[in-house]
Amino acid sequence: METYESDTTLFLREFLQKHPEVIDKQKKARATWWDKPYDAAQREEFDSARVPKKPYEYYSSES
Repeated sequence: METYESDTTLFLREFLQKHPEVIDKQKKARATWWDKPYDAAQREEFDSARVPKKPYEYYSSES
């Protein structure tokens, strides 16, 4: 049984084969934005600085 691959998937697969440096750029960009070491002390500081939100907020059209 053949599996279907869209034109987009085929294009990306072929493009990445021709340009393997793009994969390195993707990994580097991911590390920049997402792969950060976890700092428990900083997380506690962020949590303690959080202002509690009111349970129900609404804005009326009255001034």
